[in-house]
Amino acid sequence: MENLKVTVFQGHLFWENTDKNLQNIGFRLSSIRTKTDLIILPEMFSTGFTMNAEKLAEPMNGKTLQWMQQMAARHTCVITGSVIIKDGDSYYNRLIWMRADGSYEYYDKKHLFTLGKEHHTYSAGDKRLIVDLNGWKVCPMICYDLRFPAWLRNNNQEYDLLIIVANWPERRALHWRSLIPARAIENQTYVIGVNRVGHDGNEVYHSGDSTCIDPNGNVIYYKRDEEDVYTFTLNAEELIKTRRALPFLNDADHFTFN
Repeated sequence: MENLKVTVFQGHLFWENTDKNLQNIGFRLSSIRTKTDLIILPEMFSTGFTMNAEKLAEPMNGKTLQWMQQMAARHTCVITGSVIIKDGDSYYNRLIWMRADGSYEYYDKKHLFTLGKEHHTYSAGDKRLIVDLNGWKVCPMICYDLRFPAWLRNNNQEYDLLIIVANWPERRALHWRSLIPARAIENQTYVIGVNRVGHDGNEVYHSGDSTCIDPNGNVIYYKRDEEDVYTFTLNAEELIKTRRALPFLNDADHFTFN
């Protein structure tokens, strides 16, 4: 396990405009001047958080996944974020974990935002995704999942980094800023939350508040209100030392989902 370099993109998203979003994000990512292992984009980064799936959904070989393959190859790293996908007769808010060689895995959002009627449009996933990256076990999740600690529970130290990609509105930013450190401390893991900024097509404002918290609750990165492309390093030794010094996860309750 070695230190991990992570780049986050906190950006304005153009409402339901895939071409413009991919062009803008590609341009913003061109500013990366250092080698990175992972680029994290927000939830529904190509469209904004919309229920207009019938118009905007893509197949798994659509333009957004092709673009992700190009970006991952160009930056020789993993790139991840969620996309509106049509799979069979269903629509999914699907996080793609795209590797530099073009191979990928995916996670379908488990907790659909019923207050926004997301469940009327999208189908929920029922399986977590844990992937390996340079010796790190990474668990990527999507927005509303953050509110459900049982689903994010780090049983038997299954993961070392929890990622939350989001379109989290400013009106509930206090919840976001409170829950991310809680998930980091209770699971003894790094947590990275990547959110969008600006107003969406429903005039809902997003303040970003993208952040990285270490296993002790310390802030590694934080940005509010403005676009940002930023690369930082996750310290492997700090994670190991924290778990060794205070191994309270050994006393955790064990349970499974039905």
